[in-house]
Amino acid sequence: MEQNEEQTGGTIQDFEAAIAELESVVRKLEEGDLALEASLQLYERGVQLSRFCHARLEQAERRIEILNERGELKDAPAGFDDEDDDRRR
Repeated sequence: MEQNEEQTGGTIQDFEAAIAELESVVRKLEEGDLALEASLQLYERGVQLSRFCHARLEQAERRIEILNERGELKDAPAGFDDEDDDRRR
């Protein structure tokens, strides 16, 4: 049995595990080989996973905003990516 199948209906471990399981859920639903009830259960699990991931991303965004406010983390200067591209050429 795959790890994703073991987690279905269980607690969500972390962001990476949730994304992996969500991808598995989507893949199974897209295949369309499941009975209606199984599809509904999988869909519900997908919604749980999606909400969990969304909440984690919002938490990360808030942490970044706090760091920006404290001056500990700054945006890259304008044109930074362009300079980096020039160095690679």
